Amino acid sequence: MAEPSLRRSITVTQGVALYVGAIVGAGVLLLPALSATRAGPASILAWTFDAVLGIPLALTLAALASRYPNAGGAATFVTQAFGSAAGTVIGWFYFIAAATAQTLVALTGAYYASSYLGLSRAVTFLLAGLILVVATVANLRGIKVSGRLQLAFAGTVAVMLLLALLVSIPRFSAAHWTPFAPHGMGEVGSVAVVIFFAFFGWEAITHLAEEFRDPVRDVPRSTVISVGVITLLYVGVVVATISTRTYGTDAVNRTVIARLLANGFGGPAGTMTAVIALLISLGTANAFVAATSRLGYALARDKAFPAPLARVSARSVPAVSVLVVGGYATLGVIVGYFAQWGPETLLVVPNSLVIMTFLAAMAAGVRLLHGRARILAGIGTVLCLALIPFSGVVVVIPVLIAVLALLYRRWTKRPGTNEGAEGQPNPQAGAPSAAAHHQE
Repeated sequence: MAEPSLRRSITVTQGVALYVGAIVGAGVLLLPALSATRAGPASILAWTFDAVLGIPLALTLAALASRYPNAGGAATFVTQAFGSAAGTVIGWFYFIAAATAQTLVALTGAYYASSYLGLSRAVTFLLAGLILVVATVANLRGIKVSGRLQLAFAGTVAVMLLLALLVSIPRFSAAHWTPFAPHGMGEVGSVAVVIFFAFFGWEAITHLAEEFRDPVRDVPRSTVISVGVITLLYVGVVVATISTRTYGTDAVNRTVIARLLANGFGGPAGTMTAVIALLISLGTANAFVAATSRLGYALARDKAFPAPLARVSARSVPAVSVLVVGGYATLGVIVGYFAQWGPETLLVVPNSLVIMTFLAAMAAGVRLLHGRARILAGIGTVLCLALIPFSGVVVVIPVLIAVLALLYRRWTKRPGTNEGAEGQPNPQAGAPSAAAHHQE
């Protein structure tokens, strides 16, 4: 009998929907106004740069996934190219980035709700914690948000962004675009690093590459069209934010989409947007806990994380990993409350780690791929490198985590583990599931 194989059924349209569903999420509810506050109207250049960067990122990751169909994401590609130690470091990067992102998602949803429901700061953070508790308990019980529902959440965000642009057009003013770069063009690069969080998810499609009807033709088409759609939505809402000057304070920055809609439609639209944003954040947090806990499980299985995280409950759920992920994100909310941090303060952690993850994956593509795919990987490497000088002191975050990952690996390394011989890449060691994606 023939071996069962994946069904080739994904069309270009479905591929675009999957890409948009993986990328458009809670991050864009916060970042348009924050970026304009940091860089002024010139922030539009940062959004355009990050959007264009998605083309070589997505195409290279898809090419790597097609070549290594048993791989588990960026950590696997890096393991294949540079060895298991490098793969372990990338696994740690992505786990901590994804776990920290959950705190951001929960706080973003809570701020949107509090703005229009009149909640105090303490209740806002309590609501963020409640979002994470619900997501953690749901995952412990084996309850997951379906892929279709996640696409519906992302579709709702996309519609909100498009409406925010359209209803804001009558209030556009060219005067709001001057001065164009009030804080200098150097700040544009720093903003490109900050807003990178809104573009997490280009790696999400990699494991579906083999399921496209015609992968060679349709994956690139889906990628290019998705970049166009996402750029239109993101740049459009940034244009609306700048042209109406709806930015400048923490209260406005954290609820910019609701304010744009409220100014265009009236107060009730803002309240409805706040409620929808809360539901989207709950769905996103639920998906993040599910995905990141599987990442922790895979790392523990491959001896890159403590062994208890690889335990599976009677419900076939990595319960310890779920609790660790949910607890880590909830701790972030608690620390944020007492340290007077908002979601924008925590952005540096996932951004710095994921930029380094993508940089390593692109470098792996240069080493592993050939022809046009290698050229694209080279372009992606150069564009990722272009962001590094603007990261500032936050580059210390991946450096510290890399040291911790390597120290842990050295401490736990024992004869007879599943790691390959020294210096020989092992597809499994340090190669976690790549399910821990952006706002999925």
